[in-house]
Amino acid sequence: MRFFFLAISLVFASLTNALEVEERAFFGSQTGKGKLSIISTADIKYFAPMIELFLERYPNYGIDYSVVSSTDIMNVMYSEKTSYDLIISSAMDLQVKLANDGFAKTYKPNIDITIPSWSIWNNMIFGFTQEPAAIVISKTAFKHDDFPRTRQELINKLRENPDRFKRRIGTYDLRRSGLGYLFATQDARATETYWRLTEVMGQLETNLYCCSSNMIEDVVSGEIDIAYNVLGSYANNHPLSDKYVVIYPSDMTTVMSRSMIVPSSSGNERSAKLFIDHVLETVFVSSTQRTMYNLSLSTYEENSLNRIKLGPGLMVFLDQFKKQKFLVEWENAILQTEKR
Repeated sequence: MRFFFLAISLVFASLTNALEVEERAFFGSQTGKGKLSIISTADIKYFAPMIELFLERYPNYGIDYSVVSSTDIMNVMYSEKTSYDLIISSAMDLQVKLANDGFAKTYKPNIDITIPSWSIWNNMIFGFTQEPAAIVISKTAFKHDDFPRTRQELINKLRENPDRFKRRIGTYDLRRSGLGYLFATQDARATETYWRLTEVMGQLETNLYCCSSNMIEDVVSGEIDIAYNVLGSYANNHPLSDKYVVIYPSDMTTVMSRSMIVPSSSGNERSAKLFIDHVLETVFVSSTQRTMYNLSLSTYEENSLNRIKLGPGLMVFLDQFKKQKFLVEWENAILQTEKR
């Protein structure tokens, strides 16, 4: 049996940099011998099935799971006041930086399987998903046979219908979202179309969000018609996904890997490593329907996939000068109406 509670928007003022917890849940035994504290960017509803599978195997464990932004993860790690045992994040570049800066412990998984090369870096970072970025479009916004399939087609639709789509678009606020910044820098590296699209969205007073979930909810509620670069894994598993279509751009689909690290300050290193073994076994061997992690990309056009690779190359845009320059260019494009 599991115990479960939520805490919305809690602020832990005791930390040097206040940590805002968007959701918090406790799973499993409150009196068992095994304890594990996880800080994660993955929504509870997304990750709960994986935790429940772990507790079926290890029922004496209790897992304290907190959902925060990738920016808050960095703040709490660099404040050196963290007591978390495992970090799970969609911001691959920030995970690499933490490992590179000495905040991650090394581990060789204790499982009898070969882990794909894309999944592991320096025995410190362990990827366990392949999640494409998508464009989510309300079915009421376009005719059924008129959905844009590429970024250029989306640009054309927006330019042709400026009044129709003004304030009806959503994308990440790169100043707040680590994943949004990662997607944006990867898009900009791969195609010049990204900047043209950003400028068009800026002209139409695009709404800026912290998270994929919020964008999807606003498409469902009718607040916006289009959400750009949201996680397809979230969009495909929403209970009201019949209200929109999920487009994986055929010109280029960016694919990120959600990953885990054991922070050097972990007080329950053994438990954290046991959980890593469980996750890797589940996604690479068990193929259970109770988890949402579809590792197969066979349904996508291979030549359109832009897989983000774990490694030091991801830190290029984390350089303070390069990041500031990128954000200034992005602000000039997306915040045009504010700068007039």
